[in-house]
Parts: sequence; C-alpha cells; structure tokens
Amino acid sequence: MSEKKNKKSNAKAIMLSILGGLALGVIIMILVADKMARSSSSEYCMSCHYHEQADADWKKSVHHNGKTGTVVDCAECHLPPKEAAPMRYWMTKARIGAKDIWTKLTKDKDEIDWESRRNLEYATGIVYNESCEKCHENLYPEGISDEGITAHLHYEENVEKLGLQCISCHLDAGHQIPGYEHKSLKGKVVSGNSGVKYDSAAVVTRFETFDETVPGTSAKIHMVAIPGGEFMLGSPESEPFRNADEGPQKKVRISPFFMSEVEVTWDQFWEFYNETMSEGRTPPAKIYANNQREDCDAVSGPTPPFGFPDQGWGMGERPAITMSYYSASTFCQWLSLKTGRSYRLPTEAEWEYAARGGTDTPYFFEVNPKDFSSEGFIRKFKSAYTTMIRRYVVYEKVSGNKTQEASEVKANPFGLKNMLGNVMEYCSDWYAEDAYSKIADGALDPKGPQSGEEHVVRGGCYADDASKVRCASRSHSQNDAWLRTDPQNPKSIWWYSDIKGIGFRVVCDVPEGIGI
Repeated sequence: MSEKKNKKSNAKAIMLSILGGLALGVIIMILVADKMARSSSSEYCMSCHYHEQADADWKKSVHHNGKTGTVVDCAECHLPPKEAAPMRYWMTKARIGAKDIWTKLTKDKDEIDWESRRNLEYATGIVYNESCEKCHENLYPEGISDEGITAHLHYEENVEKLGLQCISCHLDAGHQIPGYEHKSLKGKVVSGNSGVKYDSAAVVTRFETFDETVPGTSAKIHMVAIPGGEFMLGSPESEPFRNADEGPQKKVRISPFFMSEVEVTWDQFWEFYNETMSEGRTPPAKIYANNQREDCDAVSGPTPPFGFPDQGWGMGERPAITMSYYSASTFCQWLSLKTGRSYRLPTEAEWEYAARGGTDTPYFFEVNPKDFSSEGFIRKFKSAYTTMIRRYVVYEKVSGNKTQEASEVKANPFGLKNMLGNVMEYCSDWYAEDAYSKIADGALDPKGPQSGEEHVVRGGCYADDASKVRCASRSHSQNDAWLRTDPQNPKSIWWYSDIKGIGFRVVCDVPEGIGI
C-alpha cells in the first residue's frame, strides 16, 4: 500500500514539475517576446544608437513627418516582415543586434565614415524591399506625377530583370538627406552662380591661360594653356597593374591646346541646361536633326532627368555627372556657338599628355601604384598608404564614396586638377583595345578608330582603386549598362540612370593668328 502511495506521489510530483516547467517556459517566452517586441521599437533603437544624427534625420523624413500622419518605426524598414517569414525576421534581428553591439564595443564612432552610409550601396543592405511593399501596396496614390506613374510601371514590369529596390529611387524616404530631391528638373533653374551675366566672350590674343566667359550666362571656365610636346603614349610592360590595352607604347607629338582646369561643374552645366532645355518628350530624332544642321545657330539641350542627377551630394563647384557622351559633346557645341571658338572633347592622346604634365611615371608624382592600391594579398594585413596620393587624387580611399570639389586636391605640373580620380572623363575617340597598335611612332595628334560602339573614358573615378587612376589606365563607356534602369521609352540620350562617376572637361583649339 505504501509502495502504491509512493508511486502516486511521484507521478503527482512529476506532473507538477512538468506543469511548473511549462508555466515557467510560458512566462519566459512572454517576457522574451515582450522584450523582443520592445527592442524593435524606435525608442529602444535610438536609446543607444551609435549615430545620434540618424534620429534627427529620421524625424525630418516623410516616414515620420509625412502628410498622412503615419509614423514608420525603425524595425519596419530595417527588418523583413515578421508575418511572412518569422524565422528570417528573428535571425536578421539577432544578426543586426550582434553587429551593433560589436561595433559599439570595438569601434570609435568618430573614425566611422558616416557620410558614406547615406549612399545607395550601403542602404540596400539594411533596408528590405518586401517591407516597403508591405506598407505601400498602392504604388499609384492620389497626386502621383506622370513621371512617377511611368517609373512605377517600369518597376513593376521589370522588377526581376532590373534587380531594383524601392530605395533605389527613394533614398531619402526614411532619413532626410539635405539637398536630395526626388522630382523632375523640368522648368527649374538650378544654377548656383551669382547671377552676374557676361556680355561677351573672353578676348584671347596670346597663347596663355585665360578665363572663358560665356555670353548671356554666369558661366566662367578657367582654360589652361597646354604647351605642345612629345611623350610616350601608354604604359611600359613593367608598370604595376598594367592592362593589355595600354600598349604597345608609342612616341607621339601633341600640338598646343587649351584645356579646362577642372571637369565641367554643375554651375557651368546648368547654364547650358537652362538655356537649351528640350521638352521632356522631345523625340531624339528631332533633337539630332536640329543639332546636326550646318546653319544651326542654337542647339537643343537636355530633356529633364528623373530626379536630381547629383545624387544628393551637392552641385555648385562639384563636377557635373551622369550625362551621356552626346550630352557632353552637345555642351561643347553650345559653348562653341556662344564664344565663337572651337570647343570639343579631348582626344585620348591629348588627355593622357595633359594628365602626365610632362612626367613619365604611373601618376604625375613619384610613387609606386602598389603602395596605394588595396589589391593584393598583403592588404589583408597592412593598409594601403594614402598620404601622398590623397593630395592629388580623389579615389576610393579618400572620397567618402562621392565626388568632391576641385579645391580638395592640388594641380598637376600643367596646372590641371582632378585629371586622375573624382570622375571618369569622356574623350572624343572611339574605344578599341588594340588602338595603339594602329598608331605610327612619331604621329602628330593621333586619333582613335573612325568608328566603334563605345567611347574612351579616362582617369578613373571617386569609387576606383588606386590601380585604376593611373595616367595610362583606359576604360570605355557602357551605354546599355548605364541605361539599364531608365524607365523611359525611348531611353534618354542625355542622362544615364546607372552610372555616377562620369563627367567631362573641355579643350579649346588655339585660334588662328595667335603666335605660340
């Protein structure tokens, strides 16, 4: 009897233990769930957020301060929807939390490049498209513009092919970015110039550096006199990071010419835009026909782009970017008509001659490219040097992942700035990998092939490694790839949708009668 009683007592104890364990588990789960829910609130995120400015920028954005009064919390953008995939939600939350804690413990926030984290490349890794789509089921709300309807239709029809995210076009939706605007430029005067209009072009009587003043505008372009000379086009086979299309080296001669000290700036480009702007749906054929007329006394300029092409980085003295080769060459045509002088894009040989500034080293200053490049096994253990190169070149190590004003660097021996880095620059030549093999030694002012598919671009850009901003490094436009996400039909002949680091500078032929 006693044994039977003990068995019942043990069973009861086991049952109570199980029930107690279950109850404790439920309590723990409730507490954990409550804690997890609380830790997903904006207040919790901002209580220890490593970058305090994010809170201020969030509260100024349309997600917090919108017309509807709806406030979007941090987790609603920075975590995938919990309802659709709970496990992914919790795993992502754990990963982000661990990363934030590790950053807090191991990094000095003053050494983190916060500005680069405003860029699209960074944002796409911490914002989830399905979270955007969960809230924005209707992509055609009341009041949306015709351009917005076109863009959203294009997105819906091509989302898999384009690989786009909502944030690709709405970068400032969650955190305000000063200067960033998502709207058409049509009819909007954006020049930051002083407003003082020049009555006439500069008077040039001698071969010396001068300031070109564009009549009827506020545009002034500092043109540097580049003396003629002889140099070795291309790079020797021993040069680090040399590519096959940089040879064979050829000794060539270059006639004197004028070249703009810096890439064409936004202030200068908007004077052209505001004076020549075409209607938004002007067919390319009509524009081509007008601009190719021999008796043309006024050119048709760019149609409005979608959004601001400066990427929110600022305009003014920064280099104008994202325009096509046709846009750059039409600017030269307009400048020639306005000044009565012959302005154009440089040939590839002129560009490299000017970039070298009379030197024959990989850059126009004495260094080894291997010291500054991030490529190679040794960079896993030792950081690249930046002390010398940052004085002259805006490249990936020092750019903050965006263009910079020319005042940030020193000039080369010819007095030109940003020939290397900042933005790639168009040359007038068609690109061919074997172009140099067709040039004769001693050739005067050589030009590239008479036809081709893409144009030469030189100098590398703000996002490039030091190996790609050498004087001899060559590249070319990629028209189809750079227009991949353009929603217009036909696609723009003026603006690229998928390249940021492209711009141009101008050269001017020496007028007849000027002694050299």
